[in-house]
Amino acid sequence: MGVWELLLVGLVMLLGLCGVLLPGVPGSWLVWAAVLWWALQDPRPVAWWVLVGATVVLFLSQVVRWALPPRRLQASGATPRVAVYAGLGALLGFFLLPVLGTVPGFLAGIYLSERLRLGRAGEARAALRTAMRSGGWSVLAELFACLLIMGAWLGAVFWG
Repeated sequence: MGVWELLLVGLVMLLGLCGVLLPGVPGSWLVWAAVLWWALQDPRPVAWWVLVGATVVLFLSQVVRWALPPRRLQASGATPRVAVYAGLGALLGFFLLPVLGTVPGFLAGIYLSERLRLGRAGEARAALRTAMRSGGWSVLAELFACLLIMGAWLGAVFWG
Protein backbone atom coordinates (compact mmCIF):
# COMPACT_ATOMS: atom_id res chain seq x y z
CA MET A 1 0.00 0.00 0.00
CA GLY A 2 1.14 3.48 -0.71
CA VAL A 3 1.48 6.29 1.78
CA TRP A 4 -1.70 8.02 0.63
CA GLU A 5 -3.74 4.85 0.97
CA LEU A 6 -2.36 4.28 4.48
CA LEU A 7 -3.26 7.86 5.39
CA LEU A 8 -6.80 7.29 4.12
CA VAL A 9 -7.11 4.10 6.19
CA GLY A 10 -5.88 6.05 9.22
CA LEU A 11 -8.38 8.83 8.51
CA VAL A 12 -11.26 6.34 8.35
CA MET A 13 -10.07 4.91 11.68
CA LEU A 14 -10.01 8.38 13.24
CA LEU A 15 -13.54 9.00 11.93
CA GLY A 16 -14.54 5.71 13.50
CA LEU A 17 -13.04 6.76 16.83
CA CYS A 18 -15.01 9.99 16.67
CA GLY A 19 -18.09 7.98 15.71
CA VAL A 20 -17.84 5.94 18.90
CA LEU A 21 -18.48 9.12 20.86
CA LEU A 22 -21.47 10.18 18.75
CA PRO A 23 -24.79 8.42 19.26
CA GLY A 24 -26.09 6.61 16.22
CA VAL A 25 -22.79 6.50 14.32
CA PRO A 26 -21.29 3.02 13.82
CA GLY A 27 -17.80 4.03 14.90
CA SER A 28 -16.45 0.59 15.76
CA TRP A 29 -17.64 -0.77 12.43
CA LEU A 30 -15.83 2.03 10.59
CA VAL A 31 -12.62 1.09 12.40
CA TRP A 32 -13.12 -2.57 11.48
CA ALA A 33 -13.92 -1.67 7.85
CA ALA A 34 -10.69 0.34 7.64
CA VAL A 35 -8.71 -2.68 8.87
CA LEU A 36 -10.52 -4.88 6.34
CA TRP A 37 -9.70 -2.44 3.54
CA TRP A 38 -6.03 -2.44 4.59
CA ALA A 39 -5.90 -6.25 4.88
CA LEU A 40 -7.39 -6.69 1.42
CA GLN A 41 -4.80 -4.34 -0.08
CA ASP A 42 -1.78 -5.67 1.85
CA PRO A 43 -1.01 -9.34 1.09
CA ARG A 44 1.25 -9.90 4.12
CA PRO A 45 0.10 -12.43 6.75
CA VAL A 46 0.41 -9.82 9.51
CA ALA A 47 -2.43 -7.87 7.89
CA TRP A 48 -4.72 -10.87 8.10
CA TRP A 49 -3.74 -11.53 11.71
CA VAL A 50 -4.57 -7.93 12.59
CA LEU A 51 -7.94 -8.34 10.86
CA VAL A 52 -8.68 -11.54 12.79
CA GLY A 53 -7.63 -9.88 16.04
CA ALA A 54 -9.75 -6.82 15.26
CA THR A 55 -12.75 -9.04 14.61
CA VAL A 56 -12.30 -10.89 17.91
CA VAL A 57 -11.77 -7.67 19.89
CA LEU A 58 -14.81 -6.05 18.28
CA PHE A 59 -16.95 -9.11 19.01
CA LEU A 60 -15.83 -9.17 22.65
CA SER A 61 -16.52 -5.46 23.03
CA GLN A 62 -20.04 -5.98 21.71
CA VAL A 63 -20.62 -8.77 24.24
CA VAL A 64 -19.37 -6.51 27.04
CA ARG A 65 -21.56 -3.64 25.85
CA TRP A 66 -24.65 -5.85 25.86
CA ALA A 67 -23.91 -6.81 29.46
CA LEU A 68 -23.60 -3.17 30.54
CA PRO A 69 -26.53 -0.77 31.06
CA PRO A 70 -27.81 0.98 27.92
CA ARG A 71 -26.53 4.40 26.98
CA ARG A 72 -28.53 7.23 28.52
CA LEU A 73 -25.83 9.84 28.61
CA GLN A 74 -27.94 12.76 27.41
CA ALA A 75 -30.55 12.00 30.06
CA SER A 76 -27.80 12.24 32.69
CA GLY A 77 -26.93 15.76 31.58
CA ALA A 78 -23.76 14.90 29.65
CA THR A 79 -23.07 17.44 26.93
CA PRO A 80 -21.22 16.94 23.64
CA ARG A 81 -18.29 18.74 25.26
CA VAL A 82 -18.03 15.89 27.78
CA ALA A 83 -17.70 13.41 24.89
CA VAL A 84 -14.94 15.48 23.29
CA TYR A 85 -12.99 15.77 26.54
CA ALA A 86 -13.47 12.07 27.33
CA GLY A 87 -12.37 11.01 23.84
CA LEU A 88 -9.31 13.25 23.84
CA GLY A 89 -8.42 12.10 27.34
CA ALA A 90 -8.69 8.44 26.31
CA LEU A 91 -6.61 8.99 23.17
CA LEU A 92 -3.96 10.92 25.09
CA GLY A 93 -3.91 8.29 27.84
CA PHE A 94 -3.63 5.50 25.29
CA PHE A 95 -0.40 6.94 23.89
CA LEU A 96 1.12 8.34 27.11
CA LEU A 97 0.65 5.14 29.10
CA PRO A 98 0.28 2.57 26.31
CA VAL A 99 -3.04 0.74 26.30
CA LEU A 100 -3.73 0.98 30.05
CA GLY A 101 -3.89 4.77 30.01
CA THR A 102 -7.18 4.73 28.12
CA VAL A 103 -9.33 4.21 31.21
CA PRO A 104 -7.79 6.91 33.45
CA GLY A 105 -7.59 9.24 30.45
CA PHE A 106 -11.29 8.77 29.69
CA LEU A 107 -12.26 9.33 33.33
CA ALA A 108 -9.95 12.35 33.62
CA GLY A 109 -11.47 13.87 30.48
CA ILE A 110 -14.99 13.61 31.89
CA TYR A 111 -13.85 14.95 35.25
CA LEU A 112 -12.03 17.91 33.67
CA SER A 113 -15.04 18.80 31.54
CA GLU A 114 -17.37 18.68 34.51
CA ARG A 115 -14.92 20.55 36.74
CA LEU A 116 -14.72 23.37 34.20
CA ARG A 117 -18.50 23.43 33.84
CA LEU A 118 -19.50 23.10 37.51
CA GLY A 119 -16.49 24.65 39.24
CA ARG A 120 -16.35 22.43 42.33
CA ALA A 121 -14.45 19.17 42.74
CA GLY A 122 -17.23 17.41 44.63
CA GLU A 123 -19.86 18.26 42.04
CA ALA A 124 -17.51 17.19 39.26
CA ARG A 125 -16.93 13.81 40.93
CA ALA A 126 -20.68 13.34 41.32
CA ALA A 127 -21.21 14.23 37.66
CA LEU A 128 -18.47 11.77 36.67
CA ARG A 129 -20.18 8.97 38.63
CA THR A 130 -23.53 9.83 37.06
CA ALA A 131 -22.08 9.87 33.55
CA MET A 132 -20.34 6.53 34.02
CA ARG A 133 -23.48 4.91 35.45
CA SER A 134 -25.58 6.32 32.60
CA GLY A 135 -23.66 4.52 29.89
CA GLY A 136 -20.14 5.83 30.18
CA TRP A 137 -18.81 2.32 30.75
CA SER A 138 -20.41 1.21 27.50
CA VAL A 139 -18.79 4.05 25.59
CA LEU A 140 -15.46 3.34 27.27
CA ALA A 141 -15.61 -0.37 26.34
CA GLU A 142 -16.25 0.42 22.69
CA LEU A 143 -13.65 3.18 22.56
CA PHE A 144 -11.05 0.96 24.26
CA ALA A 145 -11.68 -1.80 21.70
CA CYS A 146 -11.31 0.64 18.81
CA LEU A 147 -8.10 2.05 20.26
CA LEU A 148 -6.71 -1.48 20.63
CA ILE A 149 -7.53 -2.19 17.00
CA MET A 150 -5.98 1.08 15.87
CA GLY A 151 -2.88 0.41 17.97
CA ALA A 152 -2.49 -3.06 16.44
CA TRP A 153 -2.85 -1.56 12.97
CA LEU A 154 -0.25 1.13 13.71
CA GLY A 155 2.12 -1.49 15.08
CA ALA A 156 1.69 -3.65 12.00
CA VAL A 157 2.20 -0.73 9.64
CA PHE A 158 5.32 0.63 11.34
CA TRP A 159 6.97 -2.55 12.64
CA GLY A 160 5.21 -5.41 10.82
